[in-house]
Amino acid sequence: MQTGIKRDLESIIDASPVSRFQVAIMMLCALVAMLDGFDTQTIAFVAPAIIKDWHVAPSAFGAVFGAGLLGGLLGAIIFGVVSDRLGRKPVLLGTVLLFSVASLLTPLCNSLPSLTAIRFITGLGLGGALPCFVSLTSEYAPRRLRSTLVTTMFCGFPLGAVIGGLVSAHLIPAFGWPSVFVVGGVLPLFTIPLLAAFAPESAHFLELRRDHAAIARVLRHMRSEFDWSGQLPNLGYGTGVPVVNLFREGRAPGTILLWITLFLSLLLTYFLVNWVPIVAERNGLGIASAVRAASMLNFGSIFGCIVLGRIGDRFGMARVVGCAFALGAVAIALLGVAGDSALLLGTIAFFAGFFSLGAQVCTVAMCAGFYDTFFRATGIGWSMGVGRLGAIVGPVLGGLLLGAGMAPSTIFLVIGSASIGAAITSFAIGRFVLRGRRLRSEEAPVHTSGAAPSRHAG
Repeated sequence: MQTGIKRDLESIIDASPVSRFQVAIMMLCALVAMLDGFDTQTIAFVAPAIIKDWHVAPSAFGAVFGAGLLGGLLGAIIFGVVSDRLGRKPVLLGTVLLFSVASLLTPLCNSLPSLTAIRFITGLGLGGALPCFVSLTSEYAPRRLRSTLVTTMFCGFPLGAVIGGLVSAHLIPAFGWPSVFVVGGVLPLFTIPLLAAFAPESAHFLELRRDHAAIARVLRHMRSEFDWSGQLPNLGYGTGVPVVNLFREGRAPGTILLWITLFLSLLLTYFLVNWVPIVAERNGLGIASAVRAASMLNFGSIFGCIVLGRIGDRFGMARVVGCAFALGAVAIALLGVAGDSALLLGTIAFFAGFFSLGAQVCTVAMCAGFYDTFFRATGIGWSMGVGRLGAIVGPVLGGLLLGAGMAPSTIFLVIGSASIGAAITSFAIGRFVLRGRRLRSEEAPVHTSGAAPSRHAG
């Protein structure tokens, strides 16, 4: 037994086996991710029913989709900063409550302007919750398993979208579209007491706050063999403006390529999940078949991110992601010629989700691998922020193309080109950025035992 050995908190988590306490934290975060995915995609599932009920043009829904995504972008930025000041747990509880209440208020809307406003508020809560539950998972995960555990946890997001689609397909015909928002609002309300009772504060935040009592409780729950030394981790060095560090010391090409990749991948992702149900319904499929087609996109992405992630560990993530985006472009183009066959549309949607949406999730892991420890959170945060801009553009672009009278086959061909663009930038990251970093790492002198590694190592 090594009881009494003192280490900083991150070293303790790295050196210890994953406890049931940590698994429970990740399951709670996966639950919130699932609710986030459910409520994020709800508007796409009910859009055909609202369009029919309110007698509005499908193209008018682009603003509704965009408002929710804009709220998500601002929520992630604003509440991410607030959580660094107040802690992950209280902000997580507050944001879950926000999108829960906003979802329950949605059935009271009776016009597109009111629906647009409430979706913006819902987006603030949904976007604000994301950095909190990702931070909780990553900061209680040992470094050797961090990517695997965070990716597995985040599978809750597309899984929530799949469940939302299946639930919506049954609820809408039986009880109308408002019932979907009631379910999407009630479930988070039941989750809040679980989070309040069992979710701890972020380990990193407790360490920065030097909360000895709370850290002692965490270590008891982890059944740790070590004691906290009271020392803070080495936070590294950089300029006073964090984003500037992403462009220093040779990181600029990789940063720009990652931003372009995430912009294009989230553009096509949110175009597909928002507009596939509407296009399917216009092609003569029933609302249930239209919603199931969107669910197959998310269902495919769950399998895609797991399978592609494992293959990427063996053959290189950038190369695998690039190939997946290229194959996804073919599947996306075929969506436009599926016609009125529900089986064919669902099958093609699954493969589009497997390749293009699965690759999008893996791109986040590529960000984590590209940036050094000190710049990693800033790099991922800014990359996802730029990607969210693509998520806003995608649904709005769909409304513009549909409103211009463009045929579905042409629209999906245009969106497929975005997947080709993401494939090109992914290959470029592997060929010109990651390969260069690897060669420089191999040429660097080997550190002797006990020497501190350079913070510039890739």
